[in-house]
Amino acid sequence: MSQLTAVDATFLNAETSTTHAHIAGLAVVDASLCPGGRLTAGAVADLIRERAHLAARPLRRRLAQVPFGLDHPYWEDDPAFDPRRHILEIGLPAPGGPGELADVCAMLHERPLDRTRPLWEIVVIHGLADGMTGVYIKSHHAAIDGVSAAEALAALLDLTPEPREVPADDAEPEYAPSPAGMLGAGLLKAALSPLQTALSAVRAAPYLDEIPGVSQVPGVAAVSHMMQEALGLDEMPRAPRTVAPPTPFNRPIGPRRSFAYGSLDLGEIKEIRRALGGSVNDVVMALCATALRQWLDKRGALPEGPLVVGVPVSLRKPARRNGEENEPANRLSIMTTPLAVHVADPAERYAAVRRDLELGKRRFAISGSDWVRELTEMLPAPLAGPLWRLAQQALPAFSVRPMNLMISNVPGPQFPLYLCGARLHGYYPASVVTDISGGINITVFSYDGKVDVGVIACRDLVPTPSEVIDHLTDALDELRGLARESEPEGLARES
Repeated sequence: MSQLTAVDATFLNAETSTTHAHIAGLAVVDASLCPGGRLTAGAVADLIRERAHLAARPLRRRLAQVPFGLDHPYWEDDPAFDPRRHILEIGLPAPGGPGELADVCAMLHERPLDRTRPLWEIVVIHGLADGMTGVYIKSHHAAIDGVSAAEALAALLDLTPEPREVPADDAEPEYAPSPAGMLGAGLLKAALSPLQTALSAVRAAPYLDEIPGVSQVPGVAAVSHMMQEALGLDEMPRAPRTVAPPTPFNRPIGPRRSFAYGSLDLGEIKEIRRALGGSVNDVVMALCATALRQWLDKRGALPEGPLVVGVPVSLRKPARRNGEENEPANRLSIMTTPLAVHVADPAERYAAVRRDLELGKRRFAISGSDWVRELTEMLPAPLAGPLWRLAQQALPAFSVRPMNLMISNVPGPQFPLYLCGARLHGYYPASVVTDISGGINITVFSYDGKVDVGVIACRDLVPTPSEVIDHLTDALDELRGLARESEPEGLARES
């Protein structure tokens, strides 16, 4: 039995009729090696029944609400857990192409999860071209973050078409405390909440200048810098005073979603990194900068300055280190960085992206900023939900843009994996869009020599995110050409 942290609960509190805080992924698999040459919902259900206990957070746990919403909910094992209740099979008119598959995933992403059951679902999608099968996997962000989602997925996958043997689950079911017990604990926390709020505010004060939106309030930067000096954090680089410009995807979002996916060659990205310097992540962010520049320029909406991007950063410890299980709670922070879409010259744009990311990483390394946790813990549990939903409605109304969009980069394994005997050819993430974080979200996942890209968006604001995928391909061509131009100079320096 465990209780949701304030960060976990925030993903529940943030949900509205237009915002659903679940994360998902589209796996495209070749099911020809499955029994009968077909991946079925029954086979996936049997696999999950056997391996649910291996996931970062067991897939069989549901929410247990505290009376009167006095405290954050608890996790408990669902006594009626049945994987088949979470898995569907649907078919596309064959041969289904990428556009049809993306549209189905977008519609599935619009649907909220049932909070009375464990917060996940899987949809097996048949009828794809070339004999492929799609597997849409969705879980609530309250139950899992990006890194633990990758760990949970790894628990279901194998290194060969032949499934491996796994140890049996001999753990006793865990249940939440009684309503009276939860109520008593909630009353105690409510009494201590003013102290908790004060402590969280003090701990967050040195990092107020990097919290999206908050950093724009007059006087905040001065208070933050004063606290940094008092704590001996003089070496920490100052957070850039960048204001997110208006864009077509920074308007109030609606309930409908659009989705697109594609892949880039990881080897080519590494070659570009070697030629131009920086990291793989620098190249990925530069590709996104170029793609977004093209998308905005096409609509006459290119800003005069950089975009402001939120980059999730995992604070999670290495999984199962020294035989210890990773903590199930969300352990993440957000690093905000300028994204130089306004820079016309490709070389200068790449240099600006690399420089801004390096500054953000140096600051993060010194601060170890955990402002997401501190900010969420400032709010007493009974008030957290209404206040978060009020903020989501109020900020767009006052044209406050904490950021323009989120871009995530999750490293994955560089070897083939199998699901129930079906080879995984690609895994394309789909994350969250909100009024606060922007109406488009780009997530990349490296796997088996590729960088798989998923773009989820509000359909009212970005109806065809496949354009972004096309622009990413163009951006890769541009950087490849830039890398080739730099090769003679690099060779001369080496000699």
